[in-house]
Amino acid sequence: MKRDNFIKVLTAGSVGVTALGTGQVKAGTAAEPKKVLMKVGCQSGGTSIENLEFKARHGVFNLDGGAPKTLPGKGWDLDDSLRKREACEKYGISLDAYHWPLASSGIDKAEYPNVMLGKSPERDREIEQLQQMIMVAGKTGVHLLNYNTTILPVLRTGKTTDPKRGNAHYSTWNYAEALKQNHPKTIAGDVSIDMMFERITYLLDRCLPVAKEYKVKLANHIADPPTPVGYRGITRWNSPDVFAGIKRFAQLYDSEYHGFNFCIGSIAEGLKDPKNEIIPIIKWVGERKQIFNIHLRNIKGGWNNFQEVYPDNGDMNFLHVVRALRDVGFSGMVMPDHVPHHNDPAATSQAFSFSYGYIIGLLQAVSDEVKS
Repeated sequence: MKRDNFIKVLTAGSVGVTALGTGQVKAGTAAEPKKVLMKVGCQSGGTSIENLEFKARHGVFNLDGGAPKTLPGKGWDLDDSLRKREACEKYGISLDAYHWPLASSGIDKAEYPNVMLGKSPERDREIEQLQQMIMVAGKTGVHLLNYNTTILPVLRTGKTTDPKRGNAHYSTWNYAEALKQNHPKTIAGDVSIDMMFERITYLLDRCLPVAKEYKVKLANHIADPPTPVGYRGITRWNSPDVFAGIKRFAQLYDSEYHGFNFCIGSIAEGLKDPKNEIIPIIKWVGERKQIFNIHLRNIKGGWNNFQEVYPDNGDMNFLHVVRALRDVGFSGMVMPDHVPHHNDPAATSQAFSFSYGYIIGLLQAVSDEVKS
């Protein structure tokens, strides 16, 4: 299909309508769409020549480069960070973000565990290194750090095979099945939502001033997935009401450097009607200018039972999602995140390639809605 025809298909019915908060539309209005500021990005593969060439071939010119080398007991290596930026620039790629080493792998495997264990003075020494990393990012010209504040890791219960999509395997979470698996508590024991927020604010009270000094935004990814209260001893900060948790976190600070690595999929995992409920959340957070990065991941299902699928065959309409992001003026990266797998050595690269093209097509579609 030619590009012009592709755009016409995507935008059919969009003339003379304006998206409402519920994802529905109202006819007869004449609001003019805003200019598209966002761009396709990615957080996988690092800054190797192989990966940078792969990204450039697929039209991805904005990148989360992973992280520089770590100097034990100190933080990141500035020289290595500058080399990463130079490597990206050779391919016309902008090094826009790093991963702050507060990961989603869970407290039992955490590189800096004491921040979310709330254990002093050990967490103070870890925070000093995290502060140094903000400085290195800023000096490199990297103005975004993506991070997590979790105790439990990313949670899944198995895989679901889809014969209609070439036997692709979808990562699956089913809470009833998880209870049957009877996994133990972590080394953190029992942690309430208020304890979670105390540990988060302890971290950010000490890091946001440094972020402001070096003009580096700190983008928190919600816990994946949202879970019922007290699951394995933990109440996640975005659970059980994911929108309430997002609001509470957002309102902790009035700072342009405090916001979200806004994972559409993880948020949808906490909703009963993701297709319609996601749009008001985008609007609320976006109008506060606290969406710093987007993970564009689709799911089938929702609260307590979902599968991670391709961007085009989930319950959410990503044309509506990207249009909503445009209309709140989001200007950062839109990234593929978790992708389905299949039985092929090149499965991951194939799934990411499909996702890049899909996102680029969406951005072209909503861009062409803007009146010249």
